[in-house]
Amino acid sequence: MVSAGWPLLVLLVLLVLLAPWTASAQRAPTTTTAPRPPSGVPSASSEAAATPLHRVGPGRYRAFLARPDDPPVSVEAFALEEHAVTNAQFLAFVTANARWRRSAVPRLFAESQYLAGWAGDLDLGTAVPQAPVTHVSWHAARAYCAWRERRLPTEAEWEWAARASATSPDATTDPAFVARILTWYAQPHRALPIAGAGEPNVWGVRDLHGVVWEWVEDFGASLVASDDRERDGRFVDRVCGAGSIGGGDPTDYATFMRFAFRSSLRASFAMSRLGFRCAADAPAEPPPRGAR
Repeated sequence: MVSAGWPLLVLLVLLVLLAPWTASAQRAPTTTTAPRPPSGVPSASSEAAATPLHRVGPGRYRAFLARPDDPPVSVEAFALEEHAVTNAQFLAFVTANARWRRSAVPRLFAESQYLAGWAGDLDLGTAVPQAPVTHVSWHAARAYCAWRERRLPTEAEWEWAARASATSPDATTDPAFVARILTWYAQPHRALPIAGAGEPNVWGVRDLHGVVWEWVEDFGASLVASDDRERDGRFVDRVCGAGSIGGGDPTDYATFMRFAFRSSLRASFAMSRLGFRCAADAPAEPPPRGAR
């Protein structure tokens, strides 16, 4: 005969087996948190943020195409971005400004190669987000800087910043500095590095040499008009190949390359090694402590 206590025993066993399932069902649901990026890896928003500005100057230097009796170029203090504008930063710009997307910009403002390194209007494709943006016209570069409430640097500002080494604001008479620049210019084209990967100069600005050519506001300032030779003697030594006679240093091949390259540009050009960075007027320096 089956004991009368058997149903009770079965009930107790079932309660023991079902207890964990019942408890888990009564627990409040838990929320999952997305994994945080590893330390040191920038987020998409930080990659698109404006580049830090560094104060440069003031200073004076002899212009490359100066005549013997021309005064030095004076550059007031200004602010310059630490590195060239990146693909991620320019993507944020065209995302917010549809008229500057690749499919929308008029050919008057950018030739057909505009943003040719991207896969689409808002698709970088294989372009590295942190690398300098290239295939950008002068018009587009100016529009980007205005969007950041900044501007393109003038040729004089850019050239003054580019004369600095890590220890001197004007290292153009330092053979080691000049040799290093010439080595950069002599290297064949290679994949663009991460913007800002180079060592900072004395102002804290990076990669002015050896990464990309860069737009300046007055890129055609060194051009000579066809009728300049007919005005007066001041312009005779700037035409017919005589400009090099008045150059600040006939051995300064790197500077000659920059001026020659800028002289070949048009505002709509968008080239594979041509990028830009923005500048701004320098804020006024605070008065000395105790001054009224």
